[in-house]
Amino acid sequence: MPSYQQLSEFFSKYIPKHLLYKYGMNFSPMYRRTTGKITHISPDFQLIKVKIPLSWKNRNFVNVMFGGSMFSAVDPFPMVQLLNLIGNEYVVWDKGAEIKFRRPGKETLYAEFTYSEKELEEIRQSVAVDKEIEFRKSTLITNKNGDKVFCEVIKNLYIAEKEFYKQKRRAKRPASKS
Repeated sequence: MPSYQQLSEFFSKYIPKHLLYKYGMNFSPMYRRTTGKITHISPDFQLIKVKIPLSWKNRNFVNVMFGGSMFSAVDPFPMVQLLNLIGNEYVVWDKGAEIKFRRPGKETLYAEFTYSEKELEEIRQSVAVDKEIEFRKSTLITNKNGDKVFCEVIKNLYIAEKEFYKQKRRAKRPASKS
């Protein structure tokens, strides 16, 4: 079975990549179950917007949005967005996450994902020097106006030069038994 990455490479020959990601992610079973919906991806991947409607599918025991729904609806974007922004010569992995709840979600919630040019340049420079780094990226989940914060999700991302990462993985493999 082809991977999502292979499907993306094939279909991006026919559909602009940002639209492919938007509709592909919204259609994929892994993301549909989060109850989140991607409403916008800019052509340059600098901006991604997500909407998380409150519904019977994500209400918890006390009738507010389940915290796991908030997290899962925003989980993939810091990594996927960064991969699309910095290019194929890097490896990017989620390394950890932290969620800080501030108030119960009693309405449709929203999140925006952006990377500034300054952040991208800092990442490239740090990786050029150290070969691998960890980078923390914070996202706020808010109401439609953005004036109420319901939670903050902080992702720890591992970023490395692809060749350095491959060599590091080879060095960790146990010697094969003959």
